[in-house]
Amino acid sequence: MEHEIINLENKVVEMLKTIYDPEIPVDIFELGLIYEVRIGEDKHVDIDMTLTSPNCPVAESMPKEVEDKVSTVEGVLSAKVNIVFDPPWDRDMMSEEAKLELGFL
Repeated sequence: MEHEIINLENKVVEMLKTIYDPEIPVDIFELGLIYEVRIGEDKHVDIDMTLTSPNCPVAESMPKEVEDKVSTVEGVLSAKVNIVFDPPWDRDMMSEEAKLELGFL
């Protein structure tokens, strides 16, 4: 069962890497906007994510896009995004790959 959950989590992360912040040419996972992915035994996925700022222009649409896309992952029953601003996002949360892409390294 645990192997199945890990496999499902990998698929969810791969899906998250297809979703981009419209203002930054880097996916939301590499940007560090995804704080936590939890998958229950019932295959319901809870995702804690943040936005680059509380006034982000996609504050309404991005969580819905994340829920919709993650819900299409084979094996996922449903997905729910929780937007959190604690801790606040900053550039240090980006992966090395994202920092390189954006010229921060």
